[in-house]
Amino acid sequence: MKKALITGIRGQDGAYLAKLLLDLGYQVYGADRRSSDSSYWRLEYLKIKDKIKLVYMDLLEYSNIIDVIKEIKPDEVYNLAAQSFVQVSFNQPLLTSEVNALGVLRLLEALKLYKPDAKFYQASTSEMFGIVKEVPQNENTPFNPVSPYAVSKVFAHYITVNYRLAYNMFNCCGILFNHESPLRGLEFVTKKIVNTAVKIKYNLAEKLLIGNIYAKRDWGYAPEYVYGMYLMLNHDKPNDYVLATNETHTVKEFIDKTFEYLGMPLKWEEDNDKIRAYSQGKLLVESSLEFYRPSEVPILKGDYTKAKKILNWEPTTKFDKLIEIMINEELNIIKLINV
Repeated sequence: MKKALITGIRGQDGAYLAKLLLDLGYQVYGADRRSSDSSYWRLEYLKIKDKIKLVYMDLLEYSNIIDVIKEIKPDEVYNLAAQSFVQVSFNQPLLTSEVNALGVLRLLEALKLYKPDAKFYQASTSEMFGIVKEVPQNENTPFNPVSPYAVSKVFAHYITVNYRLAYNMFNCCGILFNHESPLRGLEFVTKKIVNTAVKIKYNLAEKLLIGNIYAKRDWGYAPEYVYGMYLMLNHDKPNDYVLATNETHTVKEFIDKTFEYLGMPLKWEEDNDKIRAYSQGKLLVESSLEFYRPSEVPILKGDYTKAKKILNWEPTTKFDKLIEIMINEELNIIKLINV
């Protein structure tokens, strides 16, 4: 039985990946921090919490990482742990770098010394492209990060590649573009939009406060992306891959589709620096400077040609269907709460 260690087990990707690997017959270990204050709701939602062996591991503690690697001797390690909120990274750049950059180095060094034959997956991100040089972006597009989060991820990406080349380790980086699901946290704009819109529908909220509605993103469906992670580590050669949909949509489009699906079509108005949207004369969406980033990535669109050619991976859930999946699950939750 293969053994997989997943850091970031409580997150969206960690939960979906754990379920996939369990279904494939893996023994799954989930790295967990004592200081983490989030719950296991995603693992419970997928009905897999009791099937995972949780172990204490903190990417800030090198000796602890070594102990875990020596004890488990994992065949595959998926590093999904990160301080993953771009906005927070501007307020906490030191912590972001310690976890996202040096944390990866600590993990790689421990694997090099105590389990060099383990296969390693590093969660890279489309945010590394920043102010993009070309559209769409692929594995050869230069990185141009514009946030402490993205800078930390660029370091992690290159150190993972470096250890692959220098020490012949089976290391892969997945440059994943935005991928969403009902398991997204409220800190992410897509979940915030869907959650607030459903609450407005049921008179549990008054309006959605939002930042830059013209930012363009490439949004896919998370379960399909974690399958791509698995394919990377189970190919015969290590490599780096972009996982994306090769489509881009604005935040405004996401908002429009969501409210329209819920029977609240929007009419937009712009007045100086303020943007508002109304449905049947009622204000439902309003821009707020609080949610603008200090430096914004204007457009991300990924080219997954390499992943399709080598891994036979491609996304199947389109933009409209993704929104429908997220809304329907949010509606189910609201209905359960109000039973």
